[in-house]
Amino acid sequence: MKATYPNIAILLAGGESKRVGGDIPKQLRVLPDGRTVLQTCIDAFSECPAIDDVWVVMHSDWISFVPQGVHVIEGGRERWESSYKAIQAVSRYYTDEVNVWIHDVARPFVSQAVLRRVSEAIQTYEAVSVAVPVTDTIYQVQSSGSSAIADLTLQSIPTRSTLMRAQTPQVFRLSLIRKAFEQAMKDLDGIQVTDDAGIVLTYMPLATIHIVAGEETNRKITFRTDL
Repeated sequence: MKATYPNIAILLAGGESKRVGGDIPKQLRVLPDGRTVLQTCIDAFSECPAIDDVWVVMHSDWISFVPQGVHVIEGGRERWESSYKAIQAVSRYYTDEVNVWIHDVARPFVSQAVLRRVSEAIQTYEAVSVAVPVTDTIYQVQSSGSSAIADLTLQSIPTRSTLMRAQTPQVFRLSLIRKAFEQAMKDLDGIQVTDDAGIVLTYMPLATIHIVAGEETNRKITFRTDL
């Protein structure tokens, strides 16, 4: 059954970009077309017909660099904390159900085709994530306790056909992702998952997360060479 709700994009730009280095975070680096990584990402979602509102989560030191016309939220120390702060803010702003699109600004080249696939899927499913097939062989390894790669040993090789690489956006009914985070905040062992779909999978295990096809061009800027 299709359900139509407003679509709110939350663009996570709160990272300090330690792996990229430099004096400014990667989200404020200028790309060859003259736009910053952040502006490129904002433009992608602003141009998507399904999106009704755009929110940016930014580190407090760089909030003034966020363009006018979007809501700005101060980011947290960890990615999950930034997501949770944004979800809380959206919950205060919207009293009715909405679809929350959570996207890493470090993926500024998300295409309109991917956004269209997501917008169509979220009308039917309460949770949608973007992913691409794994093409490399993946090693499951075990560490002897050291972080050095020389201390790792091969344990197993998972079946490649069952593996995919996660991308964003990841989209959820606001009520679902809010409840998942509320459950996660009660976890005495701390939140260990690395993305928002993982929060739902771990703390709302009865929810179905539908996967739509991503694209290789929806790559993440992580290291200086990626720029």
